[in-house]
Amino acid sequence: MASAASKQVHRVTLFKIPEPKDIQAVLDKYTTLGQDAKKNGQPYILRCVAGRAVDDARSQGYTLAAQTTFSSLDDMKYYDNECEAHAALKAVAKEKVAGPPLMVFFDNAVGGSA
Repeated sequence: MASAASKQVHRVTLFKIPEPKDIQAVLDKYTTLGQDAKKNGQPYILRCVAGRAVDDARSQGYTLAAQTTFSSLDDMKYYDNECEAHAALKAVAKEKVAGPPLMVFFDNAVGGSA
């Protein structure tokens, strides 16, 4: 069994971005995030997908969803605190997002790996 430090971490972030053109600007940053995000000179995000939320009452006003997978909680902490590519993404999203994003992360309790 893998230790807690080595389990993959899946992160889901939901954004409320009122203007459709602004959603595209954030999606453009997510498009290259997987290649741009480097730790010790190497890409470290295992998986990154993002897209517009389907217009549905269950969306509760969230208009963009992103899912990133990391090798470990340490990698996710690096993403939050030190990653230049993530800082660039946050800079683009900052003025476009209505309120703070909703973010949860988890390791696999059910299912396979990323």
